[in-house]
Amino acid sequence: LEADATITSEFLLLCHLLDRVNAERERKAVAYLRQRQLPSGGWNLFEAGPADLAATIKAYFAMKMAGVPPDDPDLVRARAVIRAMGGPRRANVFTKILLALFGEYDWNGVPAMPVEIMLLPRRFYFNLYEVSYWSRAVIVPLLILMDRKPVTWLPADRSLDELWPEPRETVSLRLPRRPVPFSVRGLLWKNFFIAVDDALKVWERFSPRPFRKRAVEAARIWLEERLAVPGGLGGIFPAMTNAVLALRTLGYPDDHPLIRGQLKELEALAVETEDTVHYQPCPSPVWDTGLAVNALVESDLAPDHPALARAATWLLDRQVLVPGDWQVKRPTLEPGGWAFQYHNDFYPDLDDTAMVLMALEKLQGLEPERLRFARARGLAWFLGMQGADGGWGSFDADNNRLVLNNIPFADHGALLDPSTEDLTGRGLELLGTLGYGLEHPAVGPAVDFLRRTQSSDGGWYGRWGVNYIYGTWSVLRGLRAIGEDMSAPWVQRAVRWLAGRQNRDGGWGETCESYRDPALAGCGPSTPSQTAWALLALFAAGATTGAAVEEGVDYLLRTQRPDGSWSDPLWNGTGFPRVFYLKYHLYAAYFPLWALGVYRTSRS
Repeated sequence: LEADATITSEFLLLCHLLDRVNAERERKAVAYLRQRQLPSGGWNLFEAGPADLAATIKAYFAMKMAGVPPDDPDLVRARAVIRAMGGPRRANVFTKILLALFGEYDWNGVPAMPVEIMLLPRRFYFNLYEVSYWSRAVIVPLLILMDRKPVTWLPADRSLDELWPEPRETVSLRLPRRPVPFSVRGLLWKNFFIAVDDALKVWERFSPRPFRKRAVEAARIWLEERLAVPGGLGGIFPAMTNAVLALRTLGYPDDHPLIRGQLKELEALAVETEDTVHYQPCPSPVWDTGLAVNALVESDLAPDHPALARAATWLLDRQVLVPGDWQVKRPTLEPGGWAFQYHNDFYPDLDDTAMVLMALEKLQGLEPERLRFARARGLAWFLGMQGADGGWGSFDADNNRLVLNNIPFADHGALLDPSTEDLTGRGLELLGTLGYGLEHPAVGPAVDFLRRTQSSDGGWYGRWGVNYIYGTWSVLRGLRAIGEDMSAPWVQRAVRWLAGRQNRDGGWGETCESYRDPALAGCGPSTPSQTAWALLALFAAGATTGAAVEEGVDYLLRTQRPDGSWSDPLWNGTGFPRVFYLKYHLYAAYFPLWALGVYRTSRS
């Protein structure tokens, strides 16, 4: 699972903060960063995307810390890009925090997040459990860091003064009052929260010491509880990195088991070749295995094939049967889901749970009692996590106080985990696969949610895959599975939209830019994965013949490599829309196979 260059840059910088630099690994990481640099001098968030300020600052900083001289041509070009884009002051919050840790940005210029947040009661509109799991896992250790404001001062030759378009001491770091893009509602909320940020900065200076001490202790206990299980904090790179730094700030020695455990998990994210090394944001084994099993079964591999049986046993072993953060909103619900990573017991998710349950349902020869237990607990957990709006989110239920995305700290716009179209479609597909139909009490509210969220041109937004093609695939598969009338006008609008987005080469593609500009929905160079999603969506809607289908199938056959595989040239997954994208390298293996398998079955 590959991300942009920021993960590798951040790992190099972490090693310098910890004084744990491996010279050979660092050399290979710098080689990787050079490979990913754009001809213009910057680094982007996804293939074929424009230079991104935060990614470019981090890569520049990492290379400079690794000993690359400032007059190196790659750094010269990068520096010009950074200065042209406004320098560190225009970077996002997480970049400013990283720079502040090295004394390269003033902590007072970072939006406030008082550690006392840890003590806010659950009944408060804003509390720790009204933000998404990924935000929570990243924020709690950051609260400790932002309270202590540690600085590792750099020698003058490693500073970043040259990145500022004007002298640093003349730059106001106060948050600008004018939001971009402008809207009256956005202006009101953003200015309100900027005023709150000003007040919180005063609070940070004068808050009662005993109160703050209690809050830091609450954050420490919260961290220790979640670091006691395998997999790293939240199973994701940023949270693990912050956890290491927070524990050190609290005085934990580098050889403490909790710190050693997080560092071991971080090192395990390395993908090393002879010449380069880069770091993954997290592994995706449960997701990949669930998808691969579904694809293989629907491609006519025998449902009792030994390989599928081994995969099923592996998946059954990873069902999460212990409580997690999700139980704050669902205190009486028994656990039973699956996580995305090898281990992430506090944070199972609905997407993996649905995909695994569908995979298990399609297999034969499994131990009946164990399968019945896994299905019963998994389905009960999934149904219990349905939101009040009829949809499903990813890790929590009713995590939808969207106004919180306006707080200055949340400039990435992904603080929350509301119900989404792709997850809701997956929920319907799960119910249909398990034999339920339109009469099931969860189905009506879910279908209503999808009717409300359908875009005007007919497609559906994709939260976790790029983008409207992915969302539309998820929804149409779900509607078909539960017995919805696929000839209904609202469904056929989606079919017409998909057909209208087909490229001349017969394939489908969509750029990550569609998250910024919905006019680009379904537009982009063809890729095998996105072509497969479009075909699977059309098949679900009953369109198994016709020019669009035949040309799409022909595209997959033409682009298949001699060894039977495909390759996606572009990013196909979404971490956070507009700010963080992913490349699932296995998507190009199982999705085209899946589409061709369903096509062959439909023709026979």
